[in-house]
Amino acid sequence: MSALLQPGAEAIAHKGRLRAHQWLLLRRSVQLAVLGLFLSGPLLGVWIIKGNIASSLTLDTLPLSDPFLVTQSLFAGHRPETTLLIGAALVAVFYFLVGGRVYCSWICPINMITDLSAWLRQRLHIKSGLRLQRETRYWLLAMSLIAASISGSMVWELINPVTTVYRGLIFGMGGVWLLIMGLFLFDLFISPRGWCSHLCPMGAFYSLAGRFTPVRISAVKREQCNDCMDCYAICPEPQVIPPALKGAPQGRSPVITGSNCTNCGRCIDVCSKEVFRFTSRFYKSTDSSNTFKQSEVLS
Repeated sequence: MSALLQPGAEAIAHKGRLRAHQWLLLRRSVQLAVLGLFLSGPLLGVWIIKGNIASSLTLDTLPLSDPFLVTQSLFAGHRPETTLLIGAALVAVFYFLVGGRVYCSWICPINMITDLSAWLRQRLHIKSGLRLQRETRYWLLAMSLIAASISGSMVWELINPVTTVYRGLIFGMGGVWLLIMGLFLFDLFISPRGWCSHLCPMGAFYSLAGRFTPVRISAVKREQCNDCMDCYAICPEPQVIPPALKGAPQGRSPVITGSNCTNCGRCIDVCSKEVFRFTSRFYKSTDSSNTFKQSEVLS
């Protein structure tokens, strides 16, 4: 990727601005629509959904619950109501089918904040920063469940940025702005993609929930890759790309099977050669012409 070009510049020139941002625009539309549905009741009196993102009732019929919250409740020794368990099961099945970390890129409002930070970081050409281990989020996930078990309460929900932001939008932001600004500045100046890709225990939980999801992104035209590196630069989890994109000599599948892939579709957007597209995890490729040119796997 040229140092003078932002990721996706070639795609814009080749496909046009709209096609080079189609999945990004769709994700933002979904995220804002979800926010709107939850806020339409308390702010406008239109109660399509009653409750919040942790637990809700849609059209007074369909219960939906955050599986991570219910898991914390179980570890805390609580016995959730049947409707809460049914809601968690429905949501868990959905994320299993479409990809667990779809929650992170298509639903979570914090994603819009951290994406803005990542975009600005590229614009300002900020290269330095603390490189955290991606496995840290799994340790924090374990610690949140252990804390729930020891304390008998869902400790994580007291500081969970997602539920905190939703509470702030309904009852007043106040100090929530400090949390938002803290996450933004942390990603911008301290650790690139630090929160969502390295620390968030919810992301870790949903990566486990969608480990075997049938919906995947595949490098279906990996033989056309010109090593521009735009997909690596834009992807929040670039470590999932090399096995699929550069694995032809080893006979590896072009399907991105890494459980931390968020199925955000940005690699599809920014690729001028249209290497990537959504497929199933069972997609097979017959190409054998690609060579492993990228020796360094981003961490």
